Amino acid sequence: MTSKIIIEDLKIYAYHGALPEETLIGTYYLLNVEVHADLWKAVATDDLNDTINYAEINEIIHNEMKVPSKLMEHVAGRILKNIKLKFNQVSFIKIRITKTSPPMTGEMHGVSVEIENQF
Repeated sequence: MTSKIIIEDLKIYAYHGALPEETLIGTYYLLNVEVHADLWKAVATDDLNDTINYAEINEIIHNEMKVPSKLMEHVAGRILKNIKLKFNQVSFIKIRITKTSPPMTGEMHGVSVEIENQF
């Protein structure tokens, strides 16, 4: 059976973008990460070793957001790869990164990139 761990609207200030000023000024990003795995053993045991530690997922996200990239797709791909490397029992990952203040004309909540992979 599949279970989900979902991190919702994690807000991180970072320096990503194709324009030079984006890497100097930075902006807030919102990250949503959904991870699927069989977590039913943890339901019975109440043992952190039998689940996926979402604090470790959070650490992976923060570490990758510290590395400046031109594209949000690149950042999302690194996060996805590192989650899968850390937790081989993961069967599906979906990551959405939203840049809250993109350098574009018009009022908006942000621009998002979403990637997913099934293993």
